[in-house]
Amino acid sequence: MRLCDFLDFDSVRVSVPSGNKRQLLQTLGQIAGQRLGFEPSAIVDSIVERERLGSTGFGGGVAIPHGKVEGLQTIYATMVRLAEPIDYKAIDGAKVDLVFLLLSPPDAGAHHLKALAAVSRVVRSADTVDKLRGARSRDALIAVLMAAEERDAA
Repeated sequence: MRLCDFLDFDSVRVSVPSGNKRQLLQTLGQIAGQRLGFEPSAIVDSIVERERLGSTGFGGGVAIPHGKVEGLQTIYATMVRLAEPIDYKAIDGAKVDLVFLLLSPPDAGAHHLKALAAVSRVVRSADTVDKLRGARSRDALIAVLMAAEERDAA
């Protein structure tokens, strides 16, 4: 599975106001809810439920909040770069500024894991993460993501 199969390019955001983790999750719920036609609270509830199991702070300033949403038909993802890093309770203790939201249908088990793996493949490269931080526009962020995915596919 490739990132371009499920990333909603139109919802990628740069310089999202950060606040705190709770506010970030609310913002992600708003973005995804608007794009998917879902109540933002259903999305937020799903990712908060997953966060209760342990932080989705991936490390290196990256978080991948994810959840399963009743009624969702396909895997959906978006990416935001925060205006300022926040304390996300990441596994390495680092503040987070790059966030990938991943939502899946409740029965998407293996596909959900493959989507998570696709995101993690892209962000495990320090070079890619640095380029994401340096991108100044949505289009630049998307170009970095697609270039990283192409390198991984080669």
